[in-house]
Amino acid sequence: MTTPWIDVVYGTRPEAIKCAPLVAELRRRDGIRTTVTVTGQHREMVTEINASFGIRPDADLDVFRRGAGLAETTSTIFAALSARWADGAPDAVVVQGDTASAALAAVAAYYAGARVIHLEAGLRSGDLRSPFPEEGNRRLIAPLASLHLAPTDAAEQNLLAEGVRPDDIVVTGNTGIDALHRQKTHPQRFDDPAMEEIAVGAERVVLVTVHRRESWGGPLARIASAVAEVVSARPDVVAVLPLHPNPAVRAEVRAAVGGSERIVLCEPLPYAQFGRMLARAYCTVTDSGGVQEEAPALGVPALVVRETTERGEGVAAGAARLIGTRREAVVTELSALLDDPAVHARMSRAQNLYGDGRAAPRAADAIERLLGVGARVAASVDVPAEAALVG
Repeated sequence: MTTPWIDVVYGTRPEAIKCAPLVAELRRRDGIRTTVTVTGQHREMVTEINASFGIRPDADLDVFRRGAGLAETTSTIFAALSARWADGAPDAVVVQGDTASAALAAVAAYYAGARVIHLEAGLRSGDLRSPFPEEGNRRLIAPLASLHLAPTDAAEQNLLAEGVRPDDIVVTGNTGIDALHRQKTHPQRFDDPAMEEIAVGAERVVLVTVHRRESWGGPLARIASAVAEVVSARPDVVAVLPLHPNPAVRAEVRAAVGGSERIVLCEPLPYAQFGRMLARAYCTVTDSGGVQEEAPALGVPALVVRETTERGEGVAAGAARLIGTRREAVVTELSALLDDPAVHARMSRAQNLYGDGRAAPRAADAIERLLGVGARVAASVDVPAEAALVG
């Protein structure tokens, strides 16, 4: 009997963070051949994460082309994956989340006759245009998947409502929390001395991460300007804002903050350094899905600058607030969080809303069962649905 082959495909920083614990777990187990294929979209950041987890990719598709649009990028990914599996498809392909590489890998795997395993399945915002294109990508993956690894009970309920068979869903928790637990035990000094000074200083830190495509333009300018206004009026507060690699987005942020001395602009932080800054933060202003998961686990209040979120558990539990992108709303909500200790105390209770740090072993057990390997049986983690969190 041949050893089942699993190819784990990813290309962006969030995918790499959440796939790494599963890759490490699968490679520790006998009876499965696990390979990693990277698409090359976020090359430097993915390389850094792979190195921190000791992962060497087996194939690099090198699809990134500066200035390429969504259509060109997706067609290139699809063609490269099809060529990768032309001489024989894996038994299963693992895709993570909702990126272009995840959606295209799922379609390419389906065409090649491989089973699709969706890590972080079942997240839904309810709005096909927000976040764009992520909501469409994850809805595209679901009908193709043989195994849905859902991070929470709420995600499982979304899949059941769409007609997915209960036996095809396993609630595991989120592997991003596995990665977070690991990096907490491997703290890193900051490459940037200014970041190290902030991390060990006495000022309250507002960590701002606003990078989603739908935030570019007016929303990003409004958010950055609002944060600058709030922190400039409070001498004990400093905002840290990692810049997006896109030159136009960088210019927009610089113009919006207007040279405020209370906002420190920096290059994108390596994963472990970002985690250290998030743990140090008094609060975060974010449109990031991953940060919405990590912040509650660290007891850091999150102001979510989006109109919708597919991670309603944090909002329902009071650990996050969905405030939109209006300038006035950002000023009001951030001011309240900084000025009212009771508001901060209510939002800063550390909670395991998205997992307990053992999602990867549960996911690996489910994959073994799908492929008929081994005899491990692990119960699904009890991660509460939104309704159970109210009150």
